Amino acid sequence: MQKLSGRKLLLIGFTLFSMFFGAGNLIFPPDLGAKAGIHFWPAFLGLAISAVGLPIAGVVAVARAQGLEKLAGRVHPVFAQVFMILIYLSIGPCLAIPRTASTSFAMLTPLVGTGAGLQLGYSAVFFAAAFLVALRPERLTRWLGRLLCPCLLVLIFVLFGGCLLHPLAGQYSTPTREYTSGAVLQGVLYGYQTMDTLAALNFGAVIALNIQAQGVTRQEEVQRSTILAGFVAGGLLLAVYAMLGHAGALTGAAVPGLATGADVLTVLADRLFGKAGLVLLAAIFVLACFNTCVGLIACVGEYFHTLVPSVPYPAFAGFFAAASMLLSNLGLADILRLSVPVLNALYPVAILLICLSFVPELEQRHPLVYPLCIGCTALQSVASALPLGPLSALAKALPLGAVGFGWVLPAAVGILAGMLLRPTPHEP
Repeated sequence: MQKLSGRKLLLIGFTLFSMFFGAGNLIFPPDLGAKAGIHFWPAFLGLAISAVGLPIAGVVAVARAQGLEKLAGRVHPVFAQVFMILIYLSIGPCLAIPRTASTSFAMLTPLVGTGAGLQLGYSAVFFAAAFLVALRPERLTRWLGRLLCPCLLVLIFVLFGGCLLHPLAGQYSTPTREYTSGAVLQGVLYGYQTMDTLAALNFGAVIALNIQAQGVTRQEEVQRSTILAGFVAGGLLLAVYAMLGHAGALTGAAVPGLATGADVLTVLADRLFGKAGLVLLAAIFVLACFNTCVGLIACVGEYFHTLVPSVPYPAFAGFFAAASMLLSNLGLADILRLSVPVLNALYPVAILLICLSFVPELEQRHPLVYPLCIGCTALQSVASALPLGPLSALAKALPLGAVGFGWVLPAAVGILAGMLLRPTPHEP
């Protein structure tokens, strides 16, 4: 087969959506709605840019470049190796994978309590099941696209339908202080926490495996199908985020001061459906988080297997599942607290890599743009995100630094310098 049918392409798109749509994707849109209030839709525009537009652009960029290593290698081979390891560790055992278990367990506590050993037992079962499904990454379409994703979407539509039929409030509430102005920029920064742009740089490889498992062998068609699957996943993400955000805005108006998106959804489900609503919400979280966990274990395991071929893929997948199980028991709050500076350091670099890839003339005619732009951006983003004393203060003092976009000026300087300078010719 040299081309996917429409039905199979839709299934691949569902698979990619399932891999994206995990813990953060559930809790952040309703939290944004509750906090932004009457400014929800401008804030949602920002969220759509960073949590839908950039991830799908990342899938397209990696597909066009024929892999993240080639895309990041336009900066320098050493940078590509370091950047990829940091990305895989972030979306892997250090942050994103443990978050899937801790978030889904948090939604079960109203039903099962918080007794000693419950979280450990849950995480052991959760990661054992995820590991078994991830053992065959080329078959994820069978599990995620055909079975788990449709179930997840049905559950979300039931929750949203209840919100439409019986809204908790007649209008949105007053926004919190951070959303009274600059709601769009705040929404962009908030979208970082889904981690989907970083994940997108790696999901393309697993999606390509699933496309090839359908009988597509031509590289050009694999790329085309990956890109089309990205647009299917992006459309689903946009629709679901809008539903969850709208529901969160109404819930925040009815019950002000809710701390997290998980609290917002718990109140919504409880008021709409009572105890059955809590069961429905728990099922949504467990399914969404399990889907993403499987996808991430497969991605990280595949990457480190290619890095160290002597160690088989199942060994890496098992190791990362076990390590994530242990880290997940730290608790959701600690994992989220750790993720913010890491994401603020890595995200600007990922954004610039994606954006530059859509201007192919830069690589061909101005090869210094990549190293200079990415280098300047990384200096600012790392210094701003980490506690580095005077260097951090200087990074935050740059224009737009106060709102989290201090990297824009260094990136522009790097692009301009790269276009003006010429690489030194090598000696024969």
